[in-house]
Amino acid sequence: MANKKLQLDRRVNIKNRRATFDYEILDRYTAGIVLVGSEIKSIRLGKAGLADSYCFFANGELWLKNMYIAEYFYATYNNHQERRDRKLLLSRKELAKLESSVKTPGVTIVPLSVFINDRGYAKVVIGVARGKKLYDKRASIKEREDKRTLARIMKH
Repeated sequence: MANKKLQLDRRVNIKNRRATFDYEILDRYTAGIVLVGSEIKSIRLGKAGLADSYCFFANGELWLKNMYIAEYFYATYNNHQERRDRKLLLSRKELAKLESSVKTPGVTIVPLSVFINDRGYAKVVIGVARGKKLYDKRASIKEREDKRTLARIMKH
């Protein structure tokens, strides 16, 4: 029973597909996230989204804003808010590095994916990102279409 539960948890991988299209990812970090009980249960069911979410610093701590986690159906009146600010857990050294990189103009921190690790904890992969220009986005689209056509050719 426990093995089956762990296998279900490992398959949870919620991605922010828009982030890699809109931003050039310069660096990646894996951070823990502070959640309440009903939130982790919703994430294990795959009912979460990272669209339009971003990270910001407040009082030397890193926070994740606008991440959607659906309300857990079986929770009581103590259910969580769907889009509340959630604290991210990183080492002091990593936080200092991130804070100095964000001070550079045009650089931001965006969440890339959420997953459940081997120990059952929810983790967020965040990326230090710089916004892409329109021509960069066009190049990304062309590259993606080229991969599709190549895959079709190889398939036949």
